[in-house]
Amino acid sequence: MKIGFIYAGQGSQVVGMGKSFYDHYETARNIMDAIQIDFDLKDLCFNGPIDVLSQTQYTQPCMVACAIMATELLKENGIEPAMSAGLSLGEYSALYSAGVMDAKTAIDLVRFRGQAMEEAAKGIESKMVAVLGLDRDTLQKCVEEASAYGVVQIANYNCPGQLVIGGEAKAVDKASELALENKARRALPLNTSGPFHTSLLEKASVALANKFKEVTFQEMCLPVIFNSTARPLEENSTIAQMLTKQVKSSVYFEDSIRYMLSQGVDTFIEIGPGKVLSGFIRKIDKTIKCYQVEDHESLEKTLKELKGEE
Repeated sequence: MKIGFIYAGQGSQVVGMGKSFYDHYETARNIMDAIQIDFDLKDLCFNGPIDVLSQTQYTQPCMVACAIMATELLKENGIEPAMSAGLSLGEYSALYSAGVMDAKTAIDLVRFRGQAMEEAAKGIESKMVAVLGLDRDTLQKCVEEASAYGVVQIANYNCPGQLVIGGEAKAVDKASELALENKARRALPLNTSGPFHTSLLEKASVALANKFKEVTFQEMCLPVIFNSTARPLEENSTIAQMLTKQVKSSVYFEDSIRYMLSQGVDTFIEIGPGKVLSGFIRKIDKTIKCYQVEDHESLEKTLKELKGEE
């Protein structure tokens, strides 16, 4: 068995996330109680309200804190990944799992990232839309044609038949219209607060580049598959460069999973609320085993099944 950890991104947050870890495990309590940040992260995770929890600047540190708890609980029980990846925000949790940064650094960075993303999106009439049932090449042609109306790009390559476009609202609407004319099954607007993973986030990218000058990243103890390349870190690149690029570049999640499969990963553990990433993986390859860890019950179930298989 070769295990890959995959970390959920923004949009998966729910009120109450992390609470059952905190209630059942001392390790989780120690992690959560040690977090020093400029808002009550524990209270927001456990009690909401959801409208505040869903604001980018708050979502990001809350999601990463819960991911760190789950990662440490898995490792405490002898479950470690051969490699890891995350969807967008989840990439920071993946880097934590690889020993690149400690909990404080990870949470501080995503707090800054969330604020920078919100600031960069201010004043932009933007939109993101999930396009279902259309291939990449056809959607790319729709996007190119719609770019006459403004900035629009394919922001996420999630799985076969599910792509996300983002950018300026008029251009995204035009690309969505063209996609439907080209036999897309549906074009579903997403509840997001900005044109994430498009060139409109350039200001956030610059802010992160400056922030990373203050950070020392440690050597990775396992490969992390990066969103923007769907590959491990290359010799001529740095982690800071990859994270700076990531915020304004497409997320190649499907390609990342296919790469991990090509390297022998045969079992995935999705870490974070919900089963969105597991759903993507099943559309990529139905034969792959996927487990999910979001609370005490799912952790215990996953440990039991994995240890039974071993």
